[in-house]
Amino acid sequence: AKGLLLAAIIATKYLWHPDWPLHRYDALFLFAIATQVIFLWAKLETWEEARVILLFHLTGTAMEWFKVHAGSWSYPEPGIFKLMGVPLFSGFMYAAVGSYIARISRIFDMRYSGYPREWLTFLLVLGIYVNFFTHHYVWDMRWLLFAATVLLFLRTSVHYRVFRFRHRMPLLLGFFLVALFIWVAENIGTYSRAWLYPGQENGWTPVSLGKL
Repeated sequence: AKGLLLAAIIATKYLWHPDWPLHRYDALFLFAIATQVIFLWAKLETWEEARVILLFHLTGTAMEWFKVHAGSWSYPEPGIFKLMGVPLFSGFMYAAVGSYIARISRIFDMRYSGYPREWLTFLLVLGIYVNFFTHHYVWDMRWLLFAATVLLFLRTSVHYRVFRFRHRMPLLLGFFLVALFIWVAENIGTYSRAWLYPGQENGWTPVSLGKL
């Protein structure tokens, strides 16, 4: 789903005309809805996975509202389906990540070994989400949280199946690969001017490695 949405973002950059009656952001929103409906109809996603994706969507939209008003990034184009400066297709970017995680967990029959205690992971996640908002006002704890993530999951492995064969990967490597894919998506999104970080208004520059 994320790949299709990124493809649509790139295609509309080159094909869309500002004089057309349908805004580019609105077309992306309708495309994202249609993609989700097709995935459910074709049983590429289950309804249980769709509920997880909906949580990602709602959480992501709330994050977008906060970050846009904090000046972290902006959406420069107009749109009817745009609320508080945030086009509603943006929530589907988060939902696509949720869709990816939910689907590969099922398709590759993922299992974990050396997984840390659940209450520790809960505290880590809570700290990450809190810092996402509070670092605009108080000390940024992301490097401390990064170190805590490494220490907590250093011995954790994910076991997955491809056809009849099972494989193992350090979970930290899996985290890095997911983050790398999202960083590439950030570069695609900003290159196509679907959203912009400060300093990109007058010309595209690669998204900083700090985002990775």
